[in-house]
Amino acid sequence: MLKAGIVGLPNVGKSTLFNALTRSRKAEAANYPFCTIDPNVGVVIVPDPRAYVLQKIAKTNVVVPAAIEFVDIAGLVAGASKGEGLGNQFLANIREVDAIVQVVRCFEDSDIVHTMGGIDPVRDIEVITTELVLADLDAVAKRMTKTQKSAKAGDKEAILELALLQKLEPYLNSGKTANTLPAATPEEKAMMKLFQLLTAKPVLFACNVAESDLATAEQNPFVQKVAEFVRTHHDAAYVPISAKIESELIDLPPEEATAFLKDLGVDDSGVSSLIKGTYTLLGLQTYFTAGEKEVRAWTIKKGWKAPQAAGVIHTDFEKGFIKAEIVSYDELTRLGSVAAAREAGKYRLEGKEYVFHDGDVALFRFNT
Repeated sequence: MLKAGIVGLPNVGKSTLFNALTRSRKAEAANYPFCTIDPNVGVVIVPDPRAYVLQKIAKTNVVVPAAIEFVDIAGLVAGASKGEGLGNQFLANIREVDAIVQVVRCFEDSDIVHTMGGIDPVRDIEVITTELVLADLDAVAKRMTKTQKSAKAGDKEAILELALLQKLEPYLNSGKTANTLPAATPEEKAMMKLFQLLTAKPVLFACNVAESDLATAEQNPFVQKVAEFVRTHHDAAYVPISAKIESELIDLPPEEATAFLKDLGVDDSGVSSLIKGTYTLLGLQTYFTAGEKEVRAWTIKKGWKAPQAAGVIHTDFEKGFIKAEIVSYDELTRLGSVAAAREAGKYRLEGKEYVFHDGDVALFRFNT
């Protein structure tokens, strides 16, 4: 399962957000730096109403939704790349995740200490970005030293690797992140993953706003600053959320939670958008299997072909793949039943080269 790491400066709401996402109280949320030391891990359901529409068509009582893993990582401080605070541990933990959700504080509260004084989300983003860039520069320098000898000896892979490292070093030195390297080829992006560069990971910014600001979050001046900064400096997106509201919803039944949000003038605290945004950030999509036993959402990477998609169910499905019987979610729900979709000719047989689309409903033929 792919992982998204929740990062940020101390006391910006990371652990509160983690608890809200995982509908738990696993992470300690307290008004002092480093209340999270060892990372907390939780599996989060990806909101997708399509599964429940398919449930009615399949006439089943069981729905198994898609899920991703979130990791609540200790707060970072300036100097982390040189070991300040919990820096070395922070960098090691973030190296293990596939994407970064950076929480930035976009609310004033004199009762909650900000380790850097006043509220300035852009400054906070720059502090973390600087530490990640410095860590990457160190990693690039070490890799260059290691690669140069092989490149001089004519090793083709080493020559390509060295050329990318020589391109990355001045770019990172200018304070920019690896994921924004201009005109990076797919091969170079794949190589950067091998380098385990922290700034090559996709990023989503979670703008943590006060309860009273959620309904008008886009007008919040702090959120507007993040929006402008992200637009001009990062290959990223942002989502306004209220971790405080979500933490209050954890123990409420769904009907009461919905009523609570409506009283605040919103349909959602932003956490659903954050989960779906992270799912997209990781390059994931969903296909379904639907029958009398269950409706299940399966998570695959965008661009995967039919055998790979079958393999997430069982490796035997990929090894013995013959054909996939496919109907799109839109066609199946428009026609209202499997029988009607078959009669209308909307079910089709696809072979090994078929690239799955988000929302495909599939039945696999295979031999063992």
